[in-house]
Amino acid sequence: MRRVVITGVGAVTPLGNTVEETWSGLLTGRSGVARVECFDPSSFSSQVAAEVRGFDSSLYIDPKECKRMDRFVQFAVVCSQMAVDDAGLRFENCSLERCGVYIGSGIGGIATIERQKEVLMAKGPRRISPFLIPMLIINIASGLVSIRFGVKGPNSSCVTACATGTHAIGDAFRIVQRGDADVMIAGGSEAAITQLGFGGFCSMKALSTRNDEPERASRPFDRDRDGFVMGEGAGIVILESLEHAQARGAKIYAELIGYGMTGDAHHITAPAPEGEGAQRAMRAAVQDAGLEPSDVDYINAHGTSTQLNDRYESIAIKKVFGEHASKLVVSATKSMTGHLLGAAGGVECIATALSLKNGVIHPTVNLENPDEDCDLDYCAGTTARKADLEVALSNSFGFGGHNAVLAIRRFSA
Repeated sequence: MRRVVITGVGAVTPLGNTVEETWSGLLTGRSGVARVECFDPSSFSSQVAAEVRGFDSSLYIDPKECKRMDRFVQFAVVCSQMAVDDAGLRFENCSLERCGVYIGSGIGGIATIERQKEVLMAKGPRRISPFLIPMLIINIASGLVSIRFGVKGPNSSCVTACATGTHAIGDAFRIVQRGDADVMIAGGSEAAITQLGFGGFCSMKALSTRNDEPERASRPFDRDRDGFVMGEGAGIVILESLEHAQARGAKIYAELIGYGMTGDAHHITAPAPEGEGAQRAMRAAVQDAGLEPSDVDYINAHGTSTQLNDRYESIAIKKVFGEHASKLVVSATKSMTGHLLGAAGGVECIATALSLKNGVIHPTVNLENPDEDCDLDYCAGTTARKADLEVALSNSFGFGGHNAVLAIRRFSA
């Protein structure tokens, strides 16, 4: 089994339209949450979201092509270009059949569906765009990224709700690890803050209604949390075999060393009691990495700011790590970015890799009164913490009982 490393990263998030802006926002404890701007939220129970602002896809994509892409696809293509540029990849110097793409989304082109439904009702079926289907299907993100770079290796996509980005990276990790590709462009993308998508989560009573204090609405592990904050964006990484990366002199952010995936078989939205499925996913990732639980230093938590998830994830960590749990540092990216749904795992994998590379952990903001079951070290506050990190986990858990965990190590040749 080959060693797999992260050599490039690209992100568009509510904290900024680059990895640098996003990372800076995380380290300074800056919230990307505000009142919804893309439509009038006055009639909705929740009126806050973590939107991507100032995004200009034409900087990377021909404007004519942009019109044929849903926003989630634009995010994916732009972030893939960022990651490829960051990695210094020149595909003309690679075997194109040994390079692939694996990008998922939890919801896909819901904005396109809404717009074309309006066209149908107002003007009839003959006016529906011929690009409707390719704009809305989730796999088109991987397809268009593959076309953009001419890569002809493994090309796939996954849809596992909020675990999508982590599953996509984990599955791509396996592809490189077993030798089916040398390079994979992998991650997740989401742009579902529309009236229908937002309203659906409101109807589930899943979203925070702290409408008068948007920046304080996302508060993972806090006693007063009242739901997650819907976000959007994308996070894409370049995975390479160590041999391929070293042969071309690539910089390396971190090494992927383990991957765990499980199912709850419990409920369509609620996690299994005490995070039983999450426990098994974390154990699987640690075991796959050839480690002991005591080898893990840091966990980038799923940390959604919902009652059951935060409580059960905390309990699951204590069950898996035992006495070592009190020595772990845990932090929640979503406290600042909101919940990027299918893109969350991609962005959080990048944050985890940067923590390992730079020896610093971003804080969990808005954690003022911990839940009695949430009694770990969550790096609460607005100040980043320096730390000598060797191994970290990145957790993602999705509706339907999908659990995915990545084990990532600071790179050492």
